[in-house]
Amino acid sequence: MKRFYEKADAVRTTDGWAIALDERPVKTPGRKSLAVPARKLADAIAAEWAGQEGDIDPAAMPLTGLANAAIDRVAPNATEFAAELAQYGETDLLCYRADSPAELVANQSEAWDPLLEWAQKRFDIGFETITGIVHRPQPESTVTRLRGATEAYDPFRLAGLSPIVRIGGSLVAALALAENAFDEDTVWAATRVDEDWQASQWGEDEEAIADRDARRREFGAGMRFIRLMDAGD
Repeated sequence: MKRFYEKADAVRTTDGWAIALDERPVKTPGRKSLAVPARKLADAIAAEWAGQEGDIDPAAMPLTGLANAAIDRVAPNATEFAAELAQYGETDLLCYRADSPAELVANQSEAWDPLLEWAQKRFDIGFETITGIVHRPQPESTVTRLRGATEAYDPFRLAGLSPIVRIGGSLVAALALAENAFDEDTVWAATRVDEDWQASQWGEDEEAIADRDARRREFGAGMRFIRLMDAGD
């Protein structure tokens, strides 16, 4: 689709802050108003539209995509969506450790132990860690409290949290990042410990590097979406 508008703005409406193109409201793919609760998020989404030149590229508008998802997909079934994300806490990446080589074992411990320790104190829970990939159930209280923490997020924050959880494979790491307990680079690096170790041993081809970079952008967009929500008006 070619760009068909002169300007993009955030406009105050009864639905929150809506995105307007030449004063005409933008609709989501589900034909709902593209409106978000926070002014700074709306401004950032409007900036994505304003930055389009020639053909409109949805891939270059990640905040718009997350807002669409929050409105069309998450909001109608927020509890169910949160429950799906919370399932990552039952098989959290941080709980499955290598038994060798020693360098990888040490890397995992250095990156993952602080995140688990944070969650233990934050939610008053414990974790079962295991060497290998065979599933070991987490304590019921741990699963329940992590689910409760996830379900406390509104549809927009759930939409932002989703790529962080799914790409990283860790609900604990995602919650730690969303609550500002750790910075984004630290959490991203923690979720990539295994991949980075493999790359250090065998190298990466161009396709793998491109895939990693795409996932990093999506991961960062989710975090930026949450931060802009938290920034409010």
